[in-house]
Formats: sequence, structure tokens, C-alpha cells
Amino acid sequence: MKSYIPTIDISSLLNLEFSTLKAKNTIRKIEKACVDVGFFQVVGHGINIKKINNVCKIGNKFFNSSKANKNKLAPKKWNKKNKNLYRGYFPNTVNGKEGLDLGDLQIKPNNIKKYKSSYIEYLDLTKSLSVSSIKNLYNYFDEIYALSEILFKGIIKLYKKDIKISNQAFSRLKTLSTLRFNYYPNQTKPVEISKQDGVALGCETHVDSGVFTILYQDKKGGLQVQNRNNKKWYDVPFNKKALVVNTGKALEFLSKGKFKATNHRVLWNKSKRLSIPFFFEPSNDFKMNKNFLNSKKYSKKGLIYEKFLNQSLKKFIEYQR
Repeated sequence: MKSYIPTIDISSLLNLEFSTLKAKNTIRKIEKACVDVGFFQVVGHGINIKKINNVCKIGNKFFNSSKANKNKLAPKKWNKKNKNLYRGYFPNTVNGKEGLDLGDLQIKPNNIKKYKSSYIEYLDLTKSLSVSSIKNLYNYFDEIYALSEILFKGIIKLYKKDIKISNQAFSRLKTLSTLRFNYYPNQTKPVEISKQDGVALGCETHVDSGVFTILYQDKKGGLQVQNRNNKKWYDVPFNKKALVVNTGKALEFLSKGKFKATNHRVLWNKSKRLSIPFFFEPSNDFKMNKNFLNSKKYSKKGLIYEKFLNQSLKKFIEYQR
């Protein structure tokens, strides 16, 4: 049976030549997937599967390390010795799963002072991870960020605008993008029972905050997407060569509702599971204005993205810090 979640080969976009016939067809497929479903899988994305598997190993090794080792990276709420509030490790006592939130790994002690944002923090990963692991995470962040930019530039082309305007919304070091590791332990009970269909969940029904989320889910699966029309839930199938992409609230806002953020959830499956989403979030000071994509001239008025994100995160218990 054909999957509800379309799979799109995006190799024609990797060289940023968006004017070729093949590239235009690919962008139209992305547009249709975003409008109809809000989720799609990408293959031909240019990120070596061995690199992705290696990043998975780093995540699993971290979550299977001692509690003391993990807490070295915990925010101040769970480790009073640390100054970080937003980045770092949170325990499964919060909402049934453990997590590790990493901001841009180019943020260092010598440049952190330039950026006035509570969400831009330096996290000393050497406290808990090896030098080689940190290097691999650094490279993966670079690659997944670049892939996210390509997808966003494809959206910009739909509006017949110069792809360079992407730089107004996304500036490395100022971006609030997050590379997250979600680790679902052997959950003894679900975090939520769906009010809609009574299904036990390992992660609550929600939408994401940013422009795009690009996810690698492990073969145990469990991720489900809601059809906006009939409200039914559909499994996102595991494809070891694919990355899962979904639209978020920021893209919905910037597109005046054309690309809606889509409800999704994770089933409770009682077995250990790792997923690695990358939340592609604009710069902290980017002005969220609905004419960014929809007008010839961008008016730099509106709520800054940091405040937009802050409002969006209030519903997540793990961010009540």
C-alpha cells in the first residue's frame, strides 16, 4: 500500500540550481507534500548514512552512560552548578523521555558574549563526550543545517523571490536551531492517553515551533502524523536512507497559513528508542512578519523570533524552567 507520507528525491536541489526542470519538479513535490500532509521523507539528501548511524551511536552511548555523566550537561534546573538554562540534558522524570538539546556548536566561550539571547548558550560538551564524538556532532550539525537551508530556499523560489533573503531569516551563530536527541527508555507507563482515540503515547500530540524539522527515526518507528481533514493517524514508515521532514509554526506564520504546522505524536512501545530531530529555527532577532515571503519588500516589523519561540515552548513541560 502506498504510504500516506510521500518520499521525495531532492538530489536535484543540492547544488542550489533551482531553475532546472528537475529542480522545479522537486520543489513542486515538496510544496504538495507540505500543503497536503505537512510531512514527507527525503532521499538523495547528500548526508552519508554512515555519518547518521555514527551520530546515533554517540547518542545511545551518552544516554546509556552514568547519571552523573549526563547531569554534567544538565541545565541549572537539574544541576545547580551549571549556568545553562536551555541547552543540555534533561532527565526522563520530566516527561517520560530523556533529551539532549544542542545549539549551534560553533558557539564558543570567545564569541558567546556577542549574542544577547537566553537561547544562545555555550555548552561544554567535553564534560561528557569524547573529542571525536564532538567533532562528529559538529560536522553533522553543519550538514543538517545546510540541508535545511536548501529546503527553505526551495520554498522561497515558490514565491519567486531571491533565495538570498534566506540570510535575513537565518544567520549562523544567531540561529536558534536545535539538534536534539530524544531517548525513550523502557517507559513503565505512557505520558499521555490520546483524548481523540484512546491510544497510549510515549510523546504527546504536538506541532513543532520552527520552519522545518528534519528527523532521523530509528527502525522501531512509532512516529504518527494526523491527517488534517479526516483526523486519522498514519504511521511514518522507517526508511534507513531517508530523513523525515515536517513543517512548523514559523513556516505556517511566514506563509500566511499555506504551509500549516502538522499534529504528530509518538506511540508508547515499552522499548528503548532513539530519534534525532533537527529543529531549523530562525535567528533570535529575526522579525516575524507575514510579508517576508508574500511581498516584494520585506518590512522589518513584527515579533522577534526569540519571543515567538518562547510562546510556542510554553506548552512543553520540559521547557518550564
